[in-house]
Amino acid sequence: MTGPIVRNQVRSGLYLDSVALMRFSCEVEAAAGVITASMMIGTPSNKALLKDAGLLADEAVGAGPNDLIIAIRGETAEATDNALLFAGETIDRPRRSAGEDGEWTPRALDSAIAMLPDANLAIISVPGAFAAREAHRVLRRGLNVMMFSDNVPLEQECALKAEAGELGLLMMGPDCGSAIIGGAPLGFANAVSRGDIGIVAASGTGLQEVSTLIARNGGGVSHAIGVGGRDLSRPVGGATTLAAIDALDADPGTARIVLISKPPSREIAERIFDRVANSGKHFTVCFFGMEAPDLPGNATFTPTLRAAAEDALGGVPLGTGFDVLIPRREGHVRGLFAGGTLCAEAQAIFLASGVGVASNAAIPGASSLGEEDIHHLLDLGADEYTLGRPHPMIDPTVRHDPIREALADPEVAVLLIDIVLGYGAHENPAGDIADLLAQISAIRPAIVASVCGVEEDPQVYSQQVTILEQAGVTVTPSNAHAAERAVAIVAKSNA
Repeated sequence: MTGPIVRNQVRSGLYLDSVALMRFSCEVEAAAGVITASMMIGTPSNKALLKDAGLLADEAVGAGPNDLIIAIRGETAEATDNALLFAGETIDRPRRSAGEDGEWTPRALDSAIAMLPDANLAIISVPGAFAAREAHRVLRRGLNVMMFSDNVPLEQECALKAEAGELGLLMMGPDCGSAIIGGAPLGFANAVSRGDIGIVAASGTGLQEVSTLIARNGGGVSHAIGVGGRDLSRPVGGATTLAAIDALDADPGTARIVLISKPPSREIAERIFDRVANSGKHFTVCFFGMEAPDLPGNATFTPTLRAAAEDALGGVPLGTGFDVLIPRREGHVRGLFAGGTLCAEAQAIFLASGVGVASNAAIPGASSLGEEDIHHLLDLGADEYTLGRPHPMIDPTVRHDPIREALADPEVAVLLIDIVLGYGAHENPAGDIADLLAQISAIRPAIVASVCGVEEDPQVYSQQVTILEQAGVTVTPSNAHAAERAVAIVAKSNA
């Protein structure tokens, strides 16, 4: 009997959006006999990812950045060949060149601007090697930029943000996964209600969690501006964060502003706080892993995303999350997260509770992943878990094997998970988890979850909560509540 077969097919001169490619990969991976399927543009960094995942075959080694690589690992040669044929058919399906109303849809920047002369923002989602070139073109045409692309060199980010500053434009990203501009959700954002709270976030799921908590508890968002994960680093200098603060400070529809990030350097933090002090609006500062800094009188420091939402709402408490009694249990907590920032928030809560924790979404002062730690929290959207595969927000099956392993581990007392809704996310992530749990005959650990979303999302928040509860999962009002609940369940045995 032969082992798994890896084969590649190269489609020269074909570029498709990364999100579309991930969705196509999911379709092909569901085919009979397919172990793993991945479709990537043949940039050096993507080929390195495929090689590390064991998915790069000889026929794709020479692929270039203008080529598409289809990579399949199948159980047999026949299954692999069939999957390659199916992948080609999937890619070649007729794609609309017209909108829903039959109007022509442009395929280039100049024709798009000609068709929409009043547009003031462009979303860029091309391989990182080409993203800066496109962004410069957009900025010079007078449009703000949201750059979904990642793997953009740091020096190019600095240059783009300097140019945007000179032109009085916003340069959101690189690696900006979520934004809400004028009520329009962009990227992996949620359909939150309009209101007077502005958000500036270096984190996509951090932006999503705070905006949805605000919306579900009677508030609304004016704009939520993503800045990219490196914006508050010393080289970038907080360029987009400062520009976003300026924009929201000048916006009459914004009364309060929330800042979300991992901690910046002291120099950049002081620059941000000096700008905050010059505003007449109230600021909520949520910088993970940072000790409470000296803030100006118009600002409040919060240690969690939940606390940030509560402060932005004027001190409205968001409940305790302990409505359902779960007896204390002996053992450890295993956290399996789709949202990296949600994993980091849980880690901060565990550390503040005085229990040992390890995570690959490390925040300052946290341990690295090691067997000596009591609890493990994993960001399954990190590169080591998504090499050649879609993100778990898009393809929840990425979490299947780790969940099975956690539920079978006699040392695990609590399984802690997050469900992230919104545009671009899986159509029914709670249903996927429920189907998986139904396949497991005996489940010992308690399962505690949070759902990041709102009722108006495509997946419908209340329906997702109900699906989980009917599957025996305890659902809490926020990710922070879920982490606190998990700590409480095991606190007695590990105290």
